[in-house]
Amino acid sequence: MTGGAPALLLPEELLLLCFDPVSGRKLMRAGRSSAYGVAGAALVELRLTGRVVEEGGRLHVTNPLPPEDPLLAMAMASLPQPGKGRGGPRTTAWVRSASRHLEEPWLARLAEKGALRLETRRFLGVVPYRRDAIGPVDLTTEARERFKLARRGGFADPRARALAALASAIGISGALYPGWRGLEDRQAMRRLVRQDWAARAVHKNVMRDSSDGGGGGGAG
Repeated sequence: MTGGAPALLLPEELLLLCFDPVSGRKLMRAGRSSAYGVAGAALVELRLTGRVVEEGGRLHVTNPLPPEDPLLAMAMASLPQPGKGRGGPRTTAWVRSASRHLEEPWLARLAEKGALRLETRRFLGVVPYRRDAIGPVDLTTEARERFKLARRGGFADPRARALAALASAIGISGALYPGWRGLEDRQAMRRLVRQDWAARAVHKNVMRDSSDGGGGGGAG
């Protein structure tokens, strides 16, 4: 996670962490937590390249040049350009709105790389539902190893720090660091949520769903 261009962007890294490398299944069974996380991760990528900042709880574009990555460009296209309108959207509201259309393209990208298998099945042979799982190319184990290495380094790198905050915000830190032995690691990740405005917006949406009975869960 340090030096040079990343092999995978933050939305991809976060989605890979959402899958158990042993069972191959997604850690979250219901809710939109991972979708909020993808939206937040896209914001972080835009922030790291100096294109977006948050001021007063609202998003502002500081550099209108679209990113080279088409999926990040799609995320940025939903933000008002500098000088247009009275103010940017509230970060929490943008994450909620963008989550509806950003996660699927990132999942599809990982499926194209063979890292995921996206399957549509039918409950009782009638009701369609999605069951995503790890694909033939194991990028999930590598993502876990990179994350553990970043943790041993105290999440010193801005990308690693943001990823840890997002992972906690969507509630998967308990799966990454389970039990009493992982308590200190989970607490460290939870503190990072409070320090990162994108992760805070993600967490607010997850908690809103949880309070509404949507099963989103909370920071792990």
